[in-house]
Amino acid sequence: MPTSHTSAPPEPSVCPACSAGLTTDVRYPAWCPGCEWNLSPVVVPATDLSESQRQAAAREWEAQADRLALARQRAEQVYGAVAAGAGPREDRTWIAAMVMAAIVHLVTAGLLVGSVALQFVDSWPLRVAGWLGLAFAFFLRPRFAGIPDSGSVLRRTDAPALYALADRVAAAVGSRPVDMIRVTDEFNASFNRVGLRRRSVLTLGLPLWEPLGDGQRLALLAHELGHDVNGDHRSGWWLGSAITTLTQWWYVTEPAGREEHGGVLASLVEVVANLAMAGVNWLIGLLLGVLERLSSRSGQGAEYRADAIAARIASTSETERLLRTLLLSGSAATVRARLRSLSGVRRSSHSAGVAGFWASFTAELAAVPAHETERLLRLSVRELSSVDSTHPPTYLRIRMLGHRPVPAPALVVAPEEAAAIEAELAPLRLRIARELLA
Repeated sequence: MPTSHTSAPPEPSVCPACSAGLTTDVRYPAWCPGCEWNLSPVVVPATDLSESQRQAAAREWEAQADRLALARQRAEQVYGAVAAGAGPREDRTWIAAMVMAAIVHLVTAGLLVGSVALQFVDSWPLRVAGWLGLAFAFFLRPRFAGIPDSGSVLRRTDAPALYALADRVAAAVGSRPVDMIRVTDEFNASFNRVGLRRRSVLTLGLPLWEPLGDGQRLALLAHELGHDVNGDHRSGWWLGSAITTLTQWWYVTEPAGREEHGGVLASLVEVVANLAMAGVNWLIGLLLGVLERLSSRSGQGAEYRADAIAARIASTSETERLLRTLLLSGSAATVRARLRSLSGVRRSSHSAGVAGFWASFTAELAAVPAHETERLLRLSVRELSSVDSTHPPTYLRIRMLGHRPVPAPALVVAPEEAAAIEAELAPLRLRIARELLA
């Protein structure tokens, strides 16, 4: 059975910047809550840089600061609008995103229609061009997300208690019952629709699910299922497939690398072709950036509304605990790496050893000191860090929960229900733990 890493007891120290007393832990960076000294540990730059290199580094630092300031302004605009009660229809940026998506789909449709029309022209070069256009249109066609690998999907007959809980949450949220529940080895969770039938898939990362309490699990389910009813236009086929298509265009038009040719003319043709392709690639990249930015504003508002749904179902306090747990993705990766390196864990493949892994993993995440969680939260304030680029900064999500607090949950998980779910997930815990320790 694996043994958990035992941390050294916290040791008091003194902040070198303001002389305030600190509480440190050898596993985590020491920092000062008073003056925020060492809040974000940085690598000391090399001292042997040339003047031009120092100037380039200074310009990059200024550009990064400008980008951060602009991102902060946009994030606070979305936050202010949602805090004032704006719903998905009040945010007009999604209309522009939908129009851009329509243009993308019309271009693909125009390529298809034009290529078909060329097949009826009495000219074999044009017919060949039409065949090439048809192949290109097929490659750039709008795509539906694929149905997940059956090995990671739990059927209703395999996990009736988990599906019953998800159905209860869906009913309380106002969503339809989920079609599939997928369990992965990620410290994350998601909701999306796949295939021509647009079947709903709830994905639960076991490393995130395991450390959560029953209330936080309710909040997680409510947040993800809330994406089905919170006006998140990114999850729709129209906008999502347009972003996918533009991304494919960007990859297709990316200029090829230079190759050695025997003649000057061939090299000149290659240079001209690459320059033309680079211009098209740049334009597509610009359009993709604009479309993602427009959809991001709508998407961030949808995340706030999903958090509000989670608070209504599980209470504000449990939803905030969930968001604070999501700050620990880096710590979770470190814990997994440390447990993998323990000699007894690496060779363990029986159920008792795997059970020990999850117990150790959960215990170590629970042992992350409060001052480290607070450091990560303040980093979210300083650097706008979030779960990923599609989510608002975590500190704003927590702040938003305070606008309309919900003290009591609408649903609770009974002890026997929680025990039944644990038993249903046991085989997957065994398999995923083996994958994590491989």
